Amino acid sequence: MSANPSIGRLRHRVTVEQPVTTDDGGGGATTNWSPVATLWGAIEPASAAEIDAYDRLEGRITHRVVIRHRSDVAGGMRLTHEGRVFRILVVHDPDETGRWSETLAEEEGR
Repeated sequence: MSANPSIGRLRHRVTVEQPVTTDDGGGGATTNWSPVATLWGAIEPASAAEIDAYDRLEGRITHRVVIRHRSDVAGGMRLTHEGRVFRILVVHDPDETGRWSETLAEEEGR
């Protein structure tokens, strides 16, 4: 995906969510997800790999998700699209124009 995608490539309706941690009263905490914005994005697979995690193979799939630039999107947040969940690892401005935000995100639950 180029750093300057055409508007027509932003065809996936994604929701940006941020974690909200609540004290559970027993010394622990519960994390829930709160929507920040719903917007159009372009989702594209970036890489796939198998890693050894706790003596078993585990698949990892990362995706590039391009959205119009938002200063309130950061690593640690997540994107959802049609039941899929993408944990945002990093966000950057690929061409340093302030027009686009490109996220590298790892898909959960696959």
